[in-house]
Amino acid sequence: MRLLIGLLLALLPTPGLLAQDTLWTPLFNGRDLDGWEHVGEGRFVVEDGLLKTEGGMGLLWYTRRKFGNVVIRVVYRNPGGKNSGVFIRIPEPPTEPWMPVNRGYEVQIDDHGDDYHCTGVLYSLTKARARPSHPGEWNVMEITLDGPRTIVHVNGVLVTDYTEGDPVPPKKAWYEPDRGPRPLEGYIGLQNHGPDDVVYFREISVRPLRRP
Repeated sequence: MRLLIGLLLALLPTPGLLAQDTLWTPLFNGRDLDGWEHVGEGRFVVEDGLLKTEGGMGLLWYTRRKFGNVVIRVVYRNPGGKNSGVFIRIPEPPTEPWMPVNRGYEVQIDDHGDDYHCTGVLYSLTKARARPSHPGEWNVMEITLDGPRTIVHVNGVLVTDYTEGDPVPPKKAWYEPDRGPRPLEGYIGLQNHGPDDVVYFREISVRPLRRP
């Protein structure tokens, strides 16, 4: 009996872990697009409790508030390493998908690009410190917005640590973002890149930033 009780207690979450988990606020309810709005071509659909991209290029953005000094957790799966992105620091409600490209930042999801265009970087602006994503599997991306600093971990591994004013390479192609500072807080969004880029999102959550 004592052994059975011990096993049951071991399966229960510890108070510390439970308190930590409750700090996360989900932005996607798993049922519909409540709180979200789409601009541009294509769309997002809810399928089996997941957000799924269809067509593009478009942007699904969260309408209810701007975000700054938070951690954003995105759980996604991109079979075949397909292309999508998480947009941050969008200064105003977008009416089309290119304003966020040029005035916010895209945290890239794409396992085919070079080190400036791959999962976890600020698209074309920062170079990946590592490439820890797993195409076709569920991946966890955590984006920390700490004032002018943007930090990205993928599956617990640091990929990007960028502060406004750090040097970036020049813009080389028309579809790359304009260079220049971004706001300390902004709207967030998810990209549906194109018909061949089917990506699934299981979770989009935020929690307040905890500094040491």
